[in-house]
Amino acid sequence: MARRCFITGKSGSTGNKVSHSNRKNKRKWGVNVQKVRILVDGKPKRVYVSTKALKSGKVTRV
Repeated sequence: MARRCFITGKSGSTGNKVSHSNRKNKRKWGVNVQKVRILVDGKPKRVYVSTKALKSGKVTRV
């Protein structure tokens, strides 16, 4: 399963790692997701949720 937020759909992004001599290599940035238990359709479910969604109160933990 991909590390993607269940609520907001946020996932990691890609780009270039740039050295001091300006050489470029591909790299990935991970997304800050936590595995938490939340209510989905009235039942508790363990899913990945981004920390921004947790802080803003978009989900209620069980």
